[in-house]
Amino acid sequence: MVALLGSGLTAPAAFAAPPPPVAQGKNWITEPVAGGYRITLRLDAPAPLRDALPLLSVDGETIGVARQSADRRTVSLITKDPSVLRARDVRLVWSGEPAEGRKRSREGAGPTDSYWLKALRGPALAEDPATPGRYQVATSEYNLGDEAVYLPGLGHKSEVRGKVYTPRGAFGPRPLVVFLHGRHQVCYGDEDNPSEVPWPCGGKSKAVPSYRGYDGPAQALASHGYQVVSISANAINGWDSDAFDAGAQARAELVLHHLDLWRKWSTIGGGPFGSQYVGKVDLGNVGLMGHSRGGEGVARAAVLNTDRGGRYGIRAVLPLAPTDFARATVPGVAMSVLLPYCDGDVSDLQGQKFYDDTRYSVTGDSAPRSTVTVLGANHNFFNTEWTPGQSVAPSNDDWWGEEKTSPCGAKYAGRLTAKEQQAVGAAYIAGFFRLQLGHEAKFLPLFDGSDTRATSAGRAVVRVVAQAPAGDRRDVFRFDQALPAGAVSGSAKAAVCAGVRVPQAPAGVVRSRRPAADRGAGRQAAGPCVTNDDSSQSPHWVEAWFAARTPTTAVTKLTWTGKSGVVRIVVPAAQRDVRRYSALTFRAAPDPTSAARTDLSMRVVDGRGRAVSVPVSSLGDALVRLPGANDSGLPKNLLRTVRIPAASLKGIDLRDVRAIELRTDRASSGSVFVSDLAFSRPGLGWSGPARLLPRLSASDVKTQEGNSGVKNLDFWVSMSRPSIRPVTVYAETSGGEFGDVIGDVARQLVFKPGQTRQKVTVPIKANTRDGDDLPFNLVLSAPRDGLLADSFGSGLVLDDDPTPTVSFGSASVVEKNGFIEFPIRLSAPSDRYVSVSGLLKDGTAVIRKDYRSVYDDGSNPADRAFDGYLEPGQTTGVVQVQVVDDKVKEPTETFTATATTVDGATLTGPKTATGTIRDND
Repeated sequence: MVALLGSGLTAPAAFAAPPPPVAQGKNWITEPVAGGYRITLRLDAPAPLRDALPLLSVDGETIGVARQSADRRTVSLITKDPSVLRARDVRLVWSGEPAEGRKRSREGAGPTDSYWLKALRGPALAEDPATPGRYQVATSEYNLGDEAVYLPGLGHKSEVRGKVYTPRGAFGPRPLVVFLHGRHQVCYGDEDNPSEVPWPCGGKSKAVPSYRGYDGPAQALASHGYQVVSISANAINGWDSDAFDAGAQARAELVLHHLDLWRKWSTIGGGPFGSQYVGKVDLGNVGLMGHSRGGEGVARAAVLNTDRGGRYGIRAVLPLAPTDFARATVPGVAMSVLLPYCDGDVSDLQGQKFYDDTRYSVTGDSAPRSTVTVLGANHNFFNTEWTPGQSVAPSNDDWWGEEKTSPCGAKYAGRLTAKEQQAVGAAYIAGFFRLQLGHEAKFLPLFDGSDTRATSAGRAVVRVVAQAPAGDRRDVFRFDQALPAGAVSGSAKAAVCAGVRVPQAPAGVVRSRRPAADRGAGRQAAGPCVTNDDSSQSPHWVEAWFAARTPTTAVTKLTWTGKSGVVRIVVPAAQRDVRRYSALTFRAAPDPTSAARTDLSMRVVDGRGRAVSVPVSSLGDALVRLPGANDSGLPKNLLRTVRIPAASLKGIDLRDVRAIELRTDRASSGSVFVSDLAFSRPGLGWSGPARLLPRLSASDVKTQEGNSGVKNLDFWVSMSRPSIRPVTVYAETSGGEFGDVIGDVARQLVFKPGQTRQKVTVPIKANTRDGDDLPFNLVLSAPRDGLLADSFGSGLVLDDDPTPTVSFGSASVVEKNGFIEFPIRLSAPSDRYVSVSGLLKDGTAVIRKDYRSVYDDGSNPADRAFDGYLEPGQTTGVVQVQVVDDKVKEPTETFTATATTVDGATLTGPKTATGTIRDND
């Protein structure tokens, strides 16, 4: 225990023990550090390995992302918010979990829950993609060791292990599909003797075989002639808490390493398979499926492959319940994002942004993309090794409720069983790769937004949003910018919006999950779409952890107070002939603050003034609120497809479509979000490595801190080659542990045609105090007409100040004063937390009879430890030892305190100080 004195070292004649200078509880402590406060929480058991990032909650308010120790028993973060010094409760929480003190999933039924239990399930395809094909499937495994490859971006070696699914009797080279699991428990079986390192598994523990959990889709694909391999990523899961990007780069490197192996095995042979696969694998036709953090890993692998010259023909990527921490795009490659509505791990469905960010990221992109939302599906059950009753290691239902009333509770009628969910996964995973790699166009209706379904998906309610390839689509209006003058009339109003605002934030400040003092640092150009204290309800607008200031998806919020409202979009003369398209589509969702069910009319007008008006409600349920009762992250505010078949526009001239109108004639008032108005037709397009796109990279920089003023640290963001059109990318500082030394920068960079370099200047505030070297990142995100290469620029500010010295002195006190204080003095202020600790030793004074450690709880033997500490910026303090006032007359007595450990400074002078107790009886 320590008290800090502003001047001098003499204690008052009598005092009560002062409160500690930092907030602390039974298992947590808040310490001042340079420019902020470090909160450290010690856990009774290792934190679970989840795909979401761990968060710290202080008194029920989420402060930010926490960093885990290697053993996962300690989590900490640094914040600038001084209110944490008044903390009473600190907890580890996860995105989407109920706020502290709220019951979990016990709200009453939502207003549309009954509708979704009976929701339409579209026509079934004539052929089911998960039906076994004509080939028998042989399975085998390869294991090249637990530490077989060093992975850039991780700093550790990884296992190289995979399960192989081979179609027996298939001839010639076949497409290769690689599966990558997400972040899950690494080892099991010896929990009482945890290893000092997370990987490889130690003692009697065994590796969790997460890579064996995708037999359903793997068998379905292999039986139709596809080569499938599911790879293990336990090493990354064990070590990625220290990775700068939460392991996305390492996962991508692991995928590409396995592709390197298959290149060898399919050309010259060798390794565990000899010549078995020579000439049997087509590495020019590759698909990647990644579950959870594996989804971010395969998305990164597709881009990284392009950055490295497109060595492999990665043509299809399926992120399954993915994370998206850094707002990457995946242009040029066919993509379908599978989103489980009841995801209790990545509960904000942040993978939706892969679709949102990529859909217009490259001019003329010829690849199709879609999202597949599955109601009643959770995060874990797509993998049998993460499913109770099927897994060999302990597993769980990641959705937390057992209630019958929550639309995601385990006993709810609309919740899918594990086997039902796995059947849905097998159907859509197999269907996607058979469509994109095998060009089996019969499966296109599963992914074109027409709500056709696979029979094997059973009773699952699935909603698909699709963007056709550029050559099969004519964008009419994106609704991400203000409507032209005169476009809105009558009782309607329209405004562009983006983002979520928390209720307590100042008007116009978009919710941020960065440390509290940073909130509001990034603002959207438009106002927020919703006001809600749970941003996980809004996947389009939830912020990315490593790119929190990059603007989220902009849409138009249409509000009306009568039936006369009209939004009229005029079709340019050159685009009026739409005969080649099969449908008119847009995305829409009801405003959560308005009616749970609403309606509009879609009206199409030709050059002669003839019009066809169709109620949106007759085209599907996009304007019906999704299930849930504003609890536990539900309902989700998700834009869904409104699709008008061109065949239903009878009576108008499709060679001369002049205007498209949204009319409010179906409801007297309401509010909805709209986006992405386009004519389109289903198409496979073309997908593969986008080699022609310039690649964007951020440099690595470091500098000495300096002693005075503010200096500029310059990052260079460069493109691999000039572009004929403008290229944009967002850049922001990220890291969170640099206090006030490193300036906070967030901006959009625009590269003009021919320009290849831009400077991003970060101000560095100098000082003369000793401190730690400060690492941080410049993160690039959401590029347009470019690809992300080295998207995390590494910055390092090197401390150049000498380590101060600290002295430890003797002290005396009158017995009745209660405490004796040994002075500690620092030679100069420091940005470090300086501590002195050691042991007490009897002299003529005897422990517990005459004095005792402030940590002594009365158990045997007596605790002889002491410590004292100095906050950053302080130069004087004391070590306190309790004095026993025994009311017995006795001579002056002494004991000693010997410093054994000093952190943050160098001890000068004696290590041992004498404590003198003068009797007052």
